[in-house]
Amino acid sequence: MIIRDFNKLKDTDRSVSDARWNSVRMLLADDGMGFSFHITTLEAGSEHTFHYKHHFESVYCMSGKGSITDLATGETHEIKPGVMYALNLHDKHTLRAEEELVMACCFNPPVTGKEVHREDGSYAPVDELTD
Repeated sequence: MIIRDFNKLKDTDRSVSDARWNSVRMLLADDGMGFSFHITTLEAGSEHTFHYKHHFESVYCMSGKGSITDLATGETHEIKPGVMYALNLHDKHTLRAEEELVMACCFNPPVTGKEVHREDGSYAPVDELTD
């Protein structure tokens, strides 16, 4: 059994920040669960374009308000507490936070904690990080 406390992890190296967002990695690849689990906070007024070409991601909004735009279709959806989206087609998307968004995120394959967003908004394939 794995027990982790978000409040203790947020001040460790499992807390990763970048351009106006922070992600606390509650579970990582080395935990052996087959997915990683993060609590991600996006600053109010921020906009982020991501394209997880090598990962699937599902996201559940716990608090805040914003929107997500599928860049392939141009379709925009409201994000608010209770809304989940899943990037089942490695969808390139733009996420906008009207208010601070707090999201629970799962990645498959799991992230290792060493990833950084590349210029195209993706993470490197897992095998590139373990070579």
